Amino acid sequence: MSNTIHLAELFAGVGGFRLGLEGYHDSRYPQFAMEAAGSFKTVWANQWEPQGSPARQFAARCYSERFSEPELINKDIAIVLDEAEHGERTIPDVEMVVGGFPCQDYSVARPLSQASGIDGKKGVLWWEICRFLELKHPRFALFENVDRLLKSPARQRGRDFAIILSCLASYGYTVEWRVVNSAAYGFSQRRKRVYIFCDRKDTEQSLEDLLRDGVMARAFPATWPNEPSAFSLAADPYENSERFGTGCKVSPFKAAGVMRDKQVLTADFEEAFDGPFGCLGDVLVPESDVPPEFYIEPSKLDKWRYLKGSKHEERVNKRTGFTYTYSEGAMAFPDPVNKPSRTILTGEGGRGASRFKHVIELPDGRFRRLVPDELDQLQGFPRGWTNTGMTDMQRAFCMGNALVTGIPHRIGKAMVEVYGL
Repeated sequence: MSNTIHLAELFAGVGGFRLGLEGYHDSRYPQFAMEAAGSFKTVWANQWEPQGSPARQFAARCYSERFSEPELINKDIAIVLDEAEHGERTIPDVEMVVGGFPCQDYSVARPLSQASGIDGKKGVLWWEICRFLELKHPRFALFENVDRLLKSPARQRGRDFAIILSCLASYGYTVEWRVVNSAAYGFSQRRKRVYIFCDRKDTEQSLEDLLRDGVMARAFPATWPNEPSAFSLAADPYENSERFGTGCKVSPFKAAGVMRDKQVLTADFEEAFDGPFGCLGDVLVPESDVPPEFYIEPSKLDKWRYLKGSKHEERVNKRTGFTYTYSEGAMAFPDPVNKPSRTILTGEGGRGASRFKHVIELPDGRFRRLVPDELDQLQGFPRGWTNTGMTDMQRAFCMGNALVTGIPHRIGKAMVEVYGL
C-alpha cells in the first residue's frame, strides 16, 4: 500500500469527509486553508440530490466550485454503479471509501442461498455502498449515520446495524464503531452521530485490545465504566434481518464496539477529552456582517417563545376531527452562546418562526437567527464555504446534512498513528 490513501467520497454533499481527511489548500481560496489529517487524496466523488432536478443540485455545484478536481459525478449512484458494472464507466481504484448514508429500512430481501449476492430493498443507499465495496474492494471504509442506527427498528432492536455489520463481515472487514458527541471532544456543536471504521487487513489484536486501543479509541479517548458484552451475528445478513433483536427491549449494541468474523464486543464509555471546549459564541460573526433579514421583529417574538416553550394542550386532528393532548418540553430561548450549540437541522434557514432554529440575544436586547457563515463554522467548514450562489435555506440544508469535519480529521490522524501512514 502506498503512503497516500486514495479516497472515494460517496454522498459527498459539500465535502465534509474530504475536508476533514484531506484538508484544503487551493490558491484560489487561501482563506479556506485547512490542515490535512495525513496523506489522503480524493480521486473520485459522487453527489446526487433526489428527485434530480437541476435546482436541487446546489450541494454538487458547491462541491465542484470548491474542488477543481476530480470531477464530481452528479448522478444517481445506482445508475453510476450500473454503468461501472457494465463497463460503461471507469471508477478509479481506491484504498478507502467514505460517506454518510441515510438511516433507512435495511431489510434483506433474500437469503444468500437464493441470490448471487446480498440483496436488499430497492432505493436503500446502504446497498449501493455494498455494490461499491464489491466493485472496488477498498482496504478502508469510514461511514457516518445517526446514532439511532444502533437500536432501530423498534420491533427488532439493533436489527439494522446487525445487517450492516454482517454485510461488512461478508466482505472481510474488521469494524470499529463509536457514537461521537462532537461537543464532548471540543467542538462548538452538540452533534451525536455513529462513525463506522472498517479495515480489511487481518490483525493480531484481540477484540478487547481493538476496542480499547484501535483507531476509534485513539481518535476519541474514553474510560470504560463497565465490562464489554460479547455475542455473535448470523453469517447471512438475511438471518439477521429476519431474527436479530426479536423480543429485545434494548439494543445489544452499545455506544462503542468492534466486530471481526461476525464476533461482536461492545460497551458504553465515558469521554476523556482534556483539550479546550468550544461554544456557540466561538463562531459568531461581527454584527456588521449580519443582513437585516436575520433580525427578529419584536412583534414576532411571542410566536418564537411559544414554539420554544413547554406545552400541554388539547389539539384537533384537522383530517379526522380527533381530539388529543399534545405535550412537549421547553427549549432554551435564546440559545446560550457560552455553551456548545444544539444540533443543526436541515430546516435552519428561512425567516419563519420555528422551535428548532437557533436564536441568539444581542447585548442591546435584539434577537436574531444564525447566518449561514455561522452554520458553516459550527460544522467545522471554513466561514463562507457554502457561499456559492445558494439561498439562506439551501446553505442551511447543506449544513444540516453535513458532519463536523473535525471528527473524520481525528479519525484520519488516528489512522496515521496506528498504521504509520
